[in-house]
Amino acid sequence: MAKLASIGVFLTLSCLLASTFSVDARKQGLVVEELAEFPHGFGKQSIANFRVFVQDLGVNHPNTTTYDVAQASITATSKTGFGKVRVIDDLVTAGPEGDSEALGRLQGLLTRADLNTLAIAVNLNLYFSAGPYAGSTLSILGRNEIGLAERELVVAGGTGVFRFARGYAIQKTNSTGTNISVLDYNIYTTYSGTLSQM
Repeated sequence: MAKLASIGVFLTLSCLLASTFSVDARKQGLVVEELAEFPHGFGKQSIANFRVFVQDLGVNHPNTTTYDVAQASITATSKTGFGKVRVIDDLVTAGPEGDSEALGRLQGLLTRADLNTLAIAVNLNLYFSAGPYAGSTLSILGRNEIGLAERELVVAGGTGVFRFARGYAIQKTNSTGTNISVLDYNIYTTYSGTLSQM
């Protein structure tokens, strides 16, 4: 009997706490609402494959789009430059030539994150300002072992038509010159809606 009374008191207190939390949450605008579907035209997902090229102007280029922003205490003596953090804002084009159609920018962080192999942890946002995906972004993450001919990275999400995107990108070095590298991104990703709705 005592156990039942204790359970009753516990349930009453739980209900009061839940009620209080609910009122407090409403005051703070934290009300959670269940939805039958995503808003803003999020519909059936399809898969797209496309290639873009990134014009990476190195740190010694007169118009560089790449800057070193931090390093670790061992970076200078590390064989892999471990701990160096670089921020980029590279032009994205439809073809490998620097004067081909501009589609947007590749922006983000590159971190030397391997003590033994030249490998970079990448955290990138591919922002489209032109073409069929204009106004949308793709988030690209992963481990980039730059000595490999092909590097596979993760497409982990995005905005606009790429909401809830998932997929992968194969990165290759298309060409290198004096203080400039052209990177080839072959991207496979899901997207929402149809191209005609973009």
